[in-house]
Amino acid sequence: MGRLTTHVLDASKGLPGSDIKIELYRVEGEHTTLINTVYTNSDGRTDAPVLEGEDYVPGKYQLVFHTGTYLRASGVELLEPAFLDDVVIRFGIAAGQEHYHVPLLISPYSYSTYRGS
Repeated sequence: MGRLTTHVLDASKGLPGSDIKIELYRVEGEHTTLINTVYTNSDGRTDAPVLEGEDYVPGKYQLVFHTGTYLRASGVELLEPAFLDDVVIRFGIAAGQEHYHVPLLISPYSYSTYRGS
């Protein structure tokens, strides 16, 4: 069975991004369906895959990382509205792919992602 995992690193502090809410949506045309909500642990990772089992099917997905809440809680003063309050990453899962890892590297004014291993 395939699985989708993620982790968050805070580049501004050089630390894992802990206690960040992440929502996973399936995207079908203009419609999104919430599939799962998870939080990062002290290592910036989720305790279980974000998606696995029979729900792991090919298609377009969207991860929403609630980074503004995390940054404010960690003492960063953000303008209102924050430049990056929620980071949204849309990506596709192709048939036959067993593992997708979508990491997020954040700071108050930038982010980066890639397909990890």
